[in-house]
Amino acid sequence: DFALRRAVSILNVRASGPEMPGELAGVCDPAEYGKARRYLRAGAGFKAVSSSFDFALLLAFWAAGGFGFLDSLVREACSGTVCRGLLFMGFLTAAPSIITLPFDAYHTFVIENRFGFNRTTPRTFVLDFLKGAVLIVILGGPLLAAIIAFFLHAGPWAWLLCWALVMAFSLLLNLLGPALIFPLFNRFSPMQDGPLKEAITAYAARERYPVRGIYVMDGSKRTEHSNAFVAGFGRYRRIALFDTMIARHDVPELVAVIAHEVGHWKMRHSLKGLVFSAVHTGAMLFLLSLFLESREVCGAFGIREPSIYAGMALFSIVFSPASTAIGAAYNIVRRMHEYAADRFAAESTGNPQSLARALLKMSLHNLSNLTPHPLAVALFYSHPPDLERIRALSTIQTNEPGRA
Repeated sequence: DFALRRAVSILNVRASGPEMPGELAGVCDPAEYGKARRYLRAGAGFKAVSSSFDFALLLAFWAAGGFGFLDSLVREACSGTVCRGLLFMGFLTAAPSIITLPFDAYHTFVIENRFGFNRTTPRTFVLDFLKGAVLIVILGGPLLAAIIAFFLHAGPWAWLLCWALVMAFSLLLNLLGPALIFPLFNRFSPMQDGPLKEAITAYAARERYPVRGIYVMDGSKRTEHSNAFVAGFGRYRRIALFDTMIARHDVPELVAVIAHEVGHWKMRHSLKGLVFSAVHTGAMLFLLSLFLESREVCGAFGIREPSIYAGMALFSIVFSPASTAIGAAYNIVRRMHEYAADRFAAESTGNPQSLARALLKMSLHNLSNLTPHPLAVALFYSHPPDLERIRALSTIQTNEPGRA
């Protein structure tokens, strides 16, 4: 899995040729296109170093008997399996995050800064790390404890109870995250009255799209990158646009971006994704139930006495190549969904050019890789390359100014 990712990264860099695609002629300055290629190479080089360090750290920990040593420590510290599991998994989560924190800082304060994107202060960087750690402890700790307890006491149907718990937890996060968790990291201000809000509100009403509020997120607090998203379910659904995006796009372009998100809702892509997630989660938990307490696997990682928590940790390592394959298969469906949502946006607004301009502006401003290698797209891209989306939009003919 590691070798595949590194090889694909190399192919991706090589696929970015010095000549601009035809669609950029007269739109993009050659110097800006060259800057995007340098950004791609810088990111790929950084990823090669950081991922190699992560991989070497795992191999060194394994070869030095780290898994077995950690298991002996938690067995001495606690008498209960749940307590041991929390300590074991907590260390395997916290230690790599702390050790690799300098890499995250380098990416933010050196690479992103070099290309004019970084707006994060050291204080914000540290606070983000601490807030994330606290959330993992508060939310992830009880969930992990419950899963270990189910596998410990519920017998052969434990995986089914874990599946129900995980899906309920996931739904709750999707429901309450926009209102309770997102504001811990960013400020969401209700969009002020004006042409943009009126246009988005009118479009949402025309398409019968239920939305509780339209918000502006202070994305510029951390980065100059721009984006927009819709989060939540039912009456908790919110539309959020980065302030950096509002500053760079006109009203028709921003409405087209929102129309794309409405297209996902109209065609129930989120529901389909939720169904896939439920099936995938259930299958993984069932396989995990067969994998737990395997003497062969635990012995291979230097753990003498199998345990539920050790089996959970090792399963995530051993299964990673299959996870890549499953992700690649699902990405095929997700890319189809993106094309379908683009078509819906073009037809419902009657203006495919607005979405095409928005995609092109975002790509150029974010220094996106416009010519990724086909293998990289097939394996790791949940969205089609922006140029492919723009080309598809150019074939759509509309005769109406929007749906009645």
